[in-house]
Amino acid sequence: MILLNAASYLGCGLLLFRIPAYPALPRPDREARWTVLRDRPFALIAAVDGAMGLQYPVASLLLPLWLAQHTPAPRWTVVAVSALNSLCCVLFQIPVGARVSTPGEGGRAMRWAGLFFLVSCPLMALTADLPAWAAVLLVLPAIAAHSLGEVWQSSGSFALGFGLAPDHAQGQYQGLLGLGFDIGQALAPAVLTTLCLGLGQLGWLLLAVFFAGLGLLGPPLTAWAERTRPARVPAC
Repeated sequence: MILLNAASYLGCGLLLFRIPAYPALPRPDREARWTVLRDRPFALIAAVDGAMGLQYPVASLLLPLWLAQHTPAPRWTVVAVSALNSLCCVLFQIPVGARVSTPGEGGRAMRWAGLFFLVSCPLMALTADLPAWAAVLLVLPAIAAHSLGEVWQSSGSFALGFGLAPDHAQGQYQGLLGLGFDIGQALAPAVLTTLCLGLGQLGWLLLAVFFAGLGLLGPPLTAWAERTRPARVPAC
């Protein structure tokens, strides 16, 4: 499996050679070199996106540990959860992503993501109170809801990252967005395991509220960011 995964990365890398090499666009006169560092609305969006990115290890790390340590569900449930998560992302990424193409739609997508996590996290918590067969039946809709939240968040992140960035500074903006995401991923294992494995079901509820609150910040932060965008002049 590890070798097949490596081969898939190689295949994706080879496909990138087919992308044309476009020249960088010139920076407008009187504009600071590091535009993104002066863009406070986008910096907050990057922070929110990075914090909400804690949801990614929920399916790959936190939920498997929870199922193994806190529920009577059989160990093969971890495999079923991972497979269903992957299947949902494959099936719904394009249909959902097609509905999220502007920054405004991206902000609303973040809100939808938070609402899906608000549903999925309590369902995951409840699996500890059920017999094995019921825990298996409950964790499947829980991971399905979580996967839909994941798809909505990734779609919103793409729309915000590319839609709010000036044409000449796409690299800067993607770099800041990626930095926020990477910081969140670095902190995620310690935060998630301490919160949910340490506090149990209460931790899951706090995580649900945390994600929902971040999602609600999406539309107002996006509206603020759009108000501060300069009028775009089509590139020649």
